[in-house]
Amino acid sequence: MPDTPATALLIVNLGTPEAPTAPAVRRYLGEFLSDRRVVQIPRIAWLPLLHGLILPLRGPKAAAKYASIWLPEGSPLAVYTRRLAAAVQARLPQWRVVDAMRYGEPSLASRLQALRKDGVQRVVVLPLYPQYSTTTTESVRDVVARDGGGLQVHFIEEYAVDPGWLAAVVASIRSWRAVRGAGEHLLFSYHGLPQRVARAGDPYPQQCEASTRAIVQALGLPDDAWTLTYQSRFGKERWLEPATDVTLRALAARGVRKVDVVCPGFAVDCLETLEEVGLGLAEEFAHAGGELRYLPCLNDGDAHADALATLARRAAGGAAA
Repeated sequence: MPDTPATALLIVNLGTPEAPTAPAVRRYLGEFLSDRRVVQIPRIAWLPLLHGLILPLRGPKAAAKYASIWLPEGSPLAVYTRRLAAAVQARLPQWRVVDAMRYGEPSLASRLQALRKDGVQRVVVLPLYPQYSTTTTESVRDVVARDGGGLQVHFIEEYAVDPGWLAAVVASIRSWRAVRGAGEHLLFSYHGLPQRVARAGDPYPQQCEASTRAIVQALGLPDDAWTLTYQSRFGKERWLEPATDVTLRALAARGVRKVDVVCPGFAVDCLETLEEVGLGLAEEFAHAGGELRYLPCLNDGDAHADALATLARRAAGGAAA
């Protein structure tokens, strides 16, 4: 392997606090929620509200949630993203594979700078968002456009219906259910998006639907055996529907007692999957007399790493280095 591979793969995830503490969470959320792609409110109105009210209130609450899922090695999102990058590196031995975060550390900007300094010529940028959105994918592109000068960049916009990724998701569901049995209903829960953004032309909901339909078809599920929902609402405006929590309450009212939940929009497990779904919604559903069983993300599994390595090779034109 040469000292300086000509090609690098930059696997980019959203980000995470460096510690499950209120100050660390406030720093992370401050960067995240200051992004114009994420919150499309005039800065003069939004920033005083963010720093004067929202962060002081949300910081301690969010820190407690992070603490409930924190691993010995750190934040699950950071741990699994590092492991995934290492697994893909093993499949691309002539490349350099590194992980980066859009918000927090290791920052995307610093990774781009380091690759350029080390003499890497070509970078494949893979945001870990299977379904494209202006609020996530395009924010990564903003940083690459700003800090990727001097590098030949190949940008992977989405992989919502990529055959390798779909096969990995389908296999993970089948494997999980082969061991534990199938629940009465399968819920596909994706991160939410304000309806205003979707109405403006963001293709995210259509891509979530395309991913779900392809997975359902491969599993051979009838239409009454599954539901697509959206989680993680924030603020008072209307978000994509149906909402995951509302749907779970409706299922409980119908007498459904065992629901399996999978989150194909998340590449690796994180606060939204482990705490919001696996703990919070599971507890709420239990109070209604049911059992919610959360199926883990693909994380650093072999099929996931295989799929991402194939995506990277394809984006680089099949070149090995």
